Amino acid sequence: MKVMPVRYGDGCFENIDRQLLTVLAMSTFAFLILLPLSSTVSFAFDEGWRGFWDAVSTPEAVTAFENSLFIATLATGVNMAVGTLIAYVITRFKFPGRSLFRSLIDLPIAVPTAVVGLSLMMLYGPMGFLGPMMEERGISLMMSLPGVLLAHIFVTFPFMVRSVSVVLEKLDPSQEEAALTLGADRFQTFRFVTFPAIRSGMISGAALTFTRSLGEFGATLFIAGGMVQTAPIYIYYLSDSQFDFQAATSIALVLMAFPLMILLLFNYLVERMEGNG
Repeated sequence: MKVMPVRYGDGCFENIDRQLLTVLAMSTFAFLILLPLSSTVSFAFDEGWRGFWDAVSTPEAVTAFENSLFIATLATGVNMAVGTLIAYVITRFKFPGRSLFRSLIDLPIAVPTAVVGLSLMMLYGPMGFLGPMMEERGISLMMSLPGVLLAHIFVTFPFMVRSVSVVLEKLDPSQEEAALTLGADRFQTFRFVTFPAIRSGMISGAALTFTRSLGEFGATLFIAGGMVQTAPIYIYYLSDSQFDFQAATSIALVLMAFPLMILLLFNYLVERMEGNG
């Protein structure tokens, strides 16, 4: 009996037009993603380039952008160090509760950001568990930049851990064991064996962390209380209090464009690294 090879398009999909599926997929993407974004662009340039530039170059807008970039940079740096360490521990070491710990790492993604802000406020705020003791020592995290940074680290924490963990799980531990056998210490093994292998994962995690931090709103609103102005908070202020939707969409357009450029750059770096590897 002659066995016929299965070709793409056979079976249940043999009567479906591929072009129709492609059009359907692209139309759905355009309706869900591109159409809302295009409306933002339209409103942003409702008063022309001059109106757009006037909106994004005000002192308040510049301060909001600077705060967002500064916080996102710090959150990314902290998570690169802490996230890489935790990723290494959960992929290389076995300890009681490891499976539960791995599951809890994704909790900040599942928890609404407003809950994150409320939780931090109930811990570090004036009525919180640690708040009064910290205030007695002149330390206050609420309504301050350090508090906002802590909230951003919380919500972006899983991205670095998961990005690095995926790469570490693919790395054969025998390579690290061979380096240790040949006389290298833990630091040298990490520097010359582990780190080159996980660079792409760290870059991907950094890109996700940075862009997620730039757009963080819910937790920031609870912690900042209007005292620390980030770009998303400023957009909310312009649209909700000032009803200046042209200025709000102008800020939003910059906030969309900058992460897009960052993601393209980081994806390019990852492809270069994987190509060289």
